[in-house]
Amino acid sequence: FKVFTLMTGLTVLLVAAGGYFGGSTGAILFFGLALVMNVGSYWFSHRVVLRMYRAEVIERGDAPQLYEMVERLARRAELPMPTVAISPQSQPNAFATGRNAEHGVVCFTQGILQALSQEELEGVTAHELAHIKHRHMLVGTIAATMAGAITMLATIARWGAIFAGGRNGDRNPIAILVMSIVAPMAAVIVQMAISRQNEFQADASAAEIVGTPQGLASALRRLDSAARQVPMEVNPAGAQLAIVNPFSGRGGVSRLFSTHPPMEERIERLLQR
Repeated sequence: FKVFTLMTGLTVLLVAAGGYFGGSTGAILFFGLALVMNVGSYWFSHRVVLRMYRAEVIERGDAPQLYEMVERLARRAELPMPTVAISPQSQPNAFATGRNAEHGVVCFTQGILQALSQEELEGVTAHELAHIKHRHMLVGTIAATMAGAITMLATIARWGAIFAGGRNGDRNPIAILVMSIVAPMAAVIVQMAISRQNEFQADASAAEIVGTPQGLASALRRLDSAARQVPMEVNPAGAQLAIVNPFSGRGGVSRLFSTHPPMEERIERLLQR
């Protein structure tokens, strides 16, 4: 319900920005441009992200215990067997990608395979499978498309106001400049809020898949601590997919723009289940 409400807000913001800056035609045009760009990244996301993490796809014989654990939990989640990959990154972390359940990918870093117990690793795996089950890649792509369209509209309007000066008729160039800054910021805040709600949903579903929240809660504590100590050598664009975002802010205003909820809140919600 929260994600639906946020998506509705993002839609209203897109329509309002389109009407203010470029009319309905402008809104449709820039939504189309953003859609083309984001659908391309969505369709090939698994290849791009695996390359960012320098991850290698494995088969059952490469890591039998890990592969069988993912297979068992995928059955519990009523999902087809995802592709399993391992990244050489030393920071303990994991992520899921892929455009749908049939093309799902679950990737683990070498660090997480060494740092977590079996129970903790099961909790993390279930969390990533939940992302696939709930089509969070699709939801995130739609949100990014809307936010991208608003940003493009605002950028064009901002430059138009700067160069047109007072020749905008009854349009106040200062008001246009303010709106062209506020609208994209609002879109990004809503987009990040959607991402945070997806994380909460994946945490809750992981507890249902495994049957207990304890393993994931314990894993999140370890991973959060490790993220502060071990750097992640990856493009920040791919870091938002990780179960613990190593580049997110720790508090204050930066939380508005964080792709992940505060760790204390995630663990507290988990243990209340």
